[in-house]
Amino acid sequence: MSFLWGVMGGPSAGPQPSGAETIQKLCDRVASSTLLDDRRDAVRALKSLSKKYRLEVGTQAMEHLIHVLQTDRSDSEIIGYALDTLYNVISNDLEEEEQDDSEEENLTKVDDLGSQFTEIFIKQHENVTLLLTLVEEFDFHVRWPGVKLLTSLLKQQGPQVQQIILVSPMGVSRLMDLLADSREVIRNDGVLLLQQLTKSNAAIQKIVAFENAFERLLDIITEEGNSDGGIVVEDCLLLLQNLLKNNNSNQNFFKEGSYIQRMKPWFEVGDDNCGWSAQKVTNLHLMLQLVRVLVSPTNPPGATSSCQKAMFHCGLLQQLCTILMATGVPADILTETINTVSEVIRGCQMNQDYFASVNAPSNPPRPAIVVLLMSMVNERQPFVLRCAVLYCFQCFLYKNQKGQGEIVSTLLPSTIDATGNSVSAGQLLCGGLFSTDSLSNWCAAVALAHALQENATLKEQLLRVQLATSIGNPPVSLLQQCTNILSQGDKIDRRGSKVQTRVGLLMLLCTWLSNCSIAVTHFLHNPANIPFLTGQIAENLGEEEQLVQGLCALLLGISIYYNDNSLENYRKEKLKQLIEKRIGRENFIEKLGFISKHELYSRAAQKPQPGFSSPEHMMFDHEFTKLVKELEGVISKAIYKSSEEDKKEEEVKKTLEQHDNIVTQYKKVIREQDQELEELKQRITTLMSQNEQLQATVTQQVSQIQQHKDQYNLLKVQLGKDTQHHNSHGDTFQMNGIQMEEVSKLKEELEEWKNKHELLQGQITEKDFLIEKLKSSQLEVGTTELSSQNSRSGGLEHNNELQKNTTADPVLGDSGAIVAKSSELEGQLEQQIKELKSEVKALSEEKESLKQHLDSSSSTVAILQDEKIKLQQEVAESKKEQDDLLVLLADQDQKLSALKIKLKDLGVPVEDEDDIESGDQGDEDEDVEEEEQD
Repeated sequence: MSFLWGVMGGPSAGPQPSGAETIQKLCDRVASSTLLDDRRDAVRALKSLSKKYRLEVGTQAMEHLIHVLQTDRSDSEIIGYALDTLYNVISNDLEEEEQDDSEEENLTKVDDLGSQFTEIFIKQHENVTLLLTLVEEFDFHVRWPGVKLLTSLLKQQGPQVQQIILVSPMGVSRLMDLLADSREVIRNDGVLLLQQLTKSNAAIQKIVAFENAFERLLDIITEEGNSDGGIVVEDCLLLLQNLLKNNNSNQNFFKEGSYIQRMKPWFEVGDDNCGWSAQKVTNLHLMLQLVRVLVSPTNPPGATSSCQKAMFHCGLLQQLCTILMATGVPADILTETINTVSEVIRGCQMNQDYFASVNAPSNPPRPAIVVLLMSMVNERQPFVLRCAVLYCFQCFLYKNQKGQGEIVSTLLPSTIDATGNSVSAGQLLCGGLFSTDSLSNWCAAVALAHALQENATLKEQLLRVQLATSIGNPPVSLLQQCTNILSQGDKIDRRGSKVQTRVGLLMLLCTWLSNCSIAVTHFLHNPANIPFLTGQIAENLGEEEQLVQGLCALLLGISIYYNDNSLENYRKEKLKQLIEKRIGRENFIEKLGFISKHELYSRAAQKPQPGFSSPEHMMFDHEFTKLVKELEGVISKAIYKSSEEDKKEEEVKKTLEQHDNIVTQYKKVIREQDQELEELKQRITTLMSQNEQLQATVTQQVSQIQQHKDQYNLLKVQLGKDTQHHNSHGDTFQMNGIQMEEVSKLKEELEEWKNKHELLQGQITEKDFLIEKLKSSQLEVGTTELSSQNSRSGGLEHNNELQKNTTADPVLGDSGAIVAKSSELEGQLEQQIKELKSEVKALSEEKESLKQHLDSSSSTVAILQDEKIKLQQEVAESKKEQDDLLVLLADQDQKLSALKIKLKDLGVPVEDEDDIESGDQGDEDEDVEEEEQD
């Protein structure tokens, strides 16, 4: 440890011997005492001495303190003392607070001391792992000093400690739990720890982000009151910047997690903007910087664009524009808000269109762009604010041909407000361009150059702009006025750098003439322009004027390169001969190289935002540096080319122009196709989700169709059984002879039998009456009575034989014969009566039988009719269900066909139903063949 003594200046800078001896005795007690109380008291004493005798405690006690952390884990008090002691030894914060500002040398030694103690501690990686374990303890006296010690280690040896924590199992995750601690002191120090942990380490930043850090930090900011919160909000914002800056993965995760929407309440500033506290200004400044991190021009274009759109849709851009137009906002907040709005709208057409529609709350309302330009050309405004407005105007016009056209249109004669009641953007730019303030000249020239950037149509339209210089004099073109001011140079009394004005005008002219032959022709048409340029280039001027010489050489080179030879006196060849005679080619190329070699050129080329420390350094614009880089080489080649090469180049140039026109057309087509492609991608995304839903629907409907088919087949089988049952009932009906026709026949036969029965009943009654008469006549004697009897009986149809006998033997008078005849006749009558009675009885029995048969038939007919009605109802219902099923199957087939067509359009392979059925039939045939083989 002798090298540590040297840090403090040798033995003379060390503590008194009594202090060193005391520390040595305390270390011995910590190492040798068997009682925990003795060791605890010794560590407490070392803690009290560690601030005053930092070097001695560090060199003698560090090993013993680490041993205490390893062995005495059960006692939180001694662990806390040990951690505090190590923190006092390693941390430089306490020493820095006690040092005076004049003692810079001692501060350097203190920093070196803390770094070396840290190096000793982390040399054994197990010490850092042990510290991570202690930080997990919930005990306040262990966790808080552990967090502070780990933070100090990260401050001293950040990359090394980060690497140890990164390879430690669950090392980062354990530290993330600090944000959820209910004790604000630990939570706040945990934020500071994570700040140090995430510095310049993308791997740890990703782990912290995916451990739900964004959610927790945004919750803390909301709980603390957003921009009105204290220093805790500031710490959280700094940690968020560490996680998001230059980390595309975390930026995408932040956007996809809808955390951009949670930033909107940060900027909800009330109407009363008086009394902004310093902490609120700091918080809001960091919040604006965090927005800029997400939309920085250095991010991948796709990521920036998606964040810009999200900020518009959630209302964040609208909220920023509200602050922009509010009153009472501090100047630095207003400046940073302008810069933030600039990058939120840069290159995003939707956001640029919205910004163009924003009006300031004035009477009458003015567009926000006009109000900002008024600040830019006002020399009384702060320099940083004017730079911010210029950057905002540049971002508004970046890749925004619509916005460029609107700005240029305010300069054209047909759109200028004749009443003069309102000030347009074009009028403000012209006013700034020709004012006596050099900074206003430069800003207006650069702003106007951005309105012409990569837009040949507007470059031609701007040639129509006429300016009234003074009363009574004819108007001059804007191009002529710019060259007039350029040629006057030092003759005009200006505030600020005169070189700055000329640099601004030359950048405007170079941008205007590049890639626009008509503008070059207008420029060459003024006979004073070329002599002025050659005179400026040929002179030997000071270092400041060298920049002007380089820009003049660039402008002359553009006049040659984009010359269409329409003016005989200023053809390409003549201009090159002029350079050769008056300047010299080598001298011209050397002067042209002054631009890219200038220090301010290199600064401006680094980033789009103007980052100038003072107005004198405001010389180059970022977009102009791209133009110089593009033209410097081609102009150098053009100067050395011969006339024949120029002719060839002209032909090639014409061909290239044709190709450029074709390319422009293709670009337009590609742009339209890109838009269509974007729309189609969105549609594909929508269709993919719909496809998934339709796939699920198809699967569901296929199962439903299969169920309906099964139900249909089941009903078909049941209907066949019912038909067979109905037919069997009909057969039974026919077999029993009880069809409706036979029943009617039976009724007719029954009626006939009834008639016969009635006739026979009448005959029996007559015969009974005759028999009674004959019985009464047997008691009488005499022929008269007998003949009377015979004559009476002669009317009987069934007694013909008796009449014949009586008629044949009328003279028979013997009474014996009469008695014999009567007996015989009576016997015959009795016999006939018996036969008739038996016949009547048989008929009666047959009648009863028929009657029973008829009753049975009637009941059977009624039953069968009821069954027939029921069967007819069942058949009707079955037919109705069958028709419904057929209709449903037809609808399902149509839907299935439509879904198959959609799936085929989407490129999803779909098998036809016939193929499936043939495949199924093939499978069934194979199964049948296997069964037969078995």
